Amino acid sequence: MGVDPARGMGWKEYFLAAVIVNIFQMAIAFAIFSFQGVLPLNPQGFPGLSWDLAFMQVISFATNTNLQHYNGEGNCIQLPNCSSLTGVPGLSYLSQMMAVQFLQFTSAATGISVAVAMIRGFIAHSKDLGNFYVDFTRSLTRILLPLCFVASLVFVGLGVPQTLNGYQVVTTLEGVTTRATQTILAGPVASLVSIMQLGTNGGGYYGANSAYPFQNPNPASDIFQIFLMLLIPTSLCFVFGQLIGKKRESRPILWGAYALFALDLLIAFTPNFSAVGPGMEVRFGGFFSVFWTVVTTAVTTGSVNASLSSVNPLVILSAFNGMLIQATPGGKGVGVMYMVMFIVLTVFIVGLMSGRTPEYLGMKITSRDVKLVMIAFLVHPVIILIPTVLAFSTGAAGAIGVGTSSVGFTQIFYEFTSAASNNGSDFLGASANTPFFNLSTGIVMLLGRFAPIGLLLALGGSMINRKRLTTNVGVRTDSFLFSIVIVGSILVLVLLTFFPFLALGPIREFFQGRVNGF
Repeated sequence: MGVDPARGMGWKEYFLAAVIVNIFQMAIAFAIFSFQGVLPLNPQGFPGLSWDLAFMQVISFATNTNLQHYNGEGNCIQLPNCSSLTGVPGLSYLSQMMAVQFLQFTSAATGISVAVAMIRGFIAHSKDLGNFYVDFTRSLTRILLPLCFVASLVFVGLGVPQTLNGYQVVTTLEGVTTRATQTILAGPVASLVSIMQLGTNGGGYYGANSAYPFQNPNPASDIFQIFLMLLIPTSLCFVFGQLIGKKRESRPILWGAYALFALDLLIAFTPNFSAVGPGMEVRFGGFFSVFWTVVTTAVTTGSVNASLSSVNPLVILSAFNGMLIQATPGGKGVGVMYMVMFIVLTVFIVGLMSGRTPEYLGMKITSRDVKLVMIAFLVHPVIILIPTVLAFSTGAAGAIGVGTSSVGFTQIFYEFTSAASNNGSDFLGASANTPFFNLSTGIVMLLGRFAPIGLLLALGGSMINRKRLTTNVGVRTDSFLFSIVIVGSILVLVLLTFFPFLALGPIREFFQGRVNGF
């Protein structure tokens, strides 16, 4: 067996190659999670994860979601013997590096690869979508590994630990007289933080994520992590125009994405927020807690530097907007794919309204194209709303203490929205470590990741060798006016689909005067 790097692939072969590679990687990570108790680099003696939690977590990291139903640092009292841990399992150093970080790199590389492949379909005279194995390898070796190496060094310089020496028990200042001790929970944190943010993964070393002092020690590290989150998704907006040879076509993608991002910021910062509220870190305060929440959902990273329960309902509404749209600017790779999807829909709608031929980049938009993008759009309402209803109807929500009020509805609705959008932030955390939530979110994450990717790769594949018009008879798609129309179209589509459910959750809580406490 071998790979011919010069041989291009059609959309079916490209998609199949991506799925097979990801399944193989998930199988490796599943074995590591399940048997970490008998594997090396486990100085804490953490036991293996249950099969349902291991199933959910490998899907979570492989789909770039990083939804976590565990606390990575564990909850150990007597070091190094943690084998009796139940309820809130931890991860060994081997699991953190060879399962979590491994999948964070490969899922990010997969996202970049499929985005570039889709874009190739829109290039004039393109013959195929490229070779997945070549794109995957280049994404790892030329983008992610070099940038993460530099970012890791920066984080170490800012005070983030990077060690394999195990947890340390030290005597506190108070312990000089009382013999009180504290366990310093350190590990290979800096290397994980670099890829979790750069790859828009979001899964942290600690259960508290970037609210934990060792993972995000100061305002400088906070700002640097926000920068890493935005770097690749923003860059890919420019890559689109560069690859198709029409740099002006990047304008509606970039302008539209950041117009929606600005709208999310406006919604989030409309209410007054406290300088430091309950669940917020003193070293960051209210402003950076709110700003981080908007950014992490706009680029589908999912990391947090404060408890989601600490922010105003309108901040949660803004977070929902970012996850439901997925193009503000969205995750690396998938964000630009979704924006192209919305452009095709907008061109079709405007063409029908104006009596012009629906056309994009000189190519006529066919009924098959519209069907593909509409199915891709409708995947998420289905996989979000059905399990949300099932969580309440089966009693699974009540079993973990979530009520049927608007607060409880918001928490469960957010859980499945985050899973479907491959975001990963949530209210439930390790409390959702039950068979129902592990299996349901795992299935939702798989469908939310690979169903839209397959459909949008099919869209890119259908554009290959398509006849291009020599004169522009359609809508001009590189103008500022078209960017405004895109934003309007996206808002109408998303609001019409999800507004009733948002009204039952964060919108209702806002009008009831709730400040925080979800």
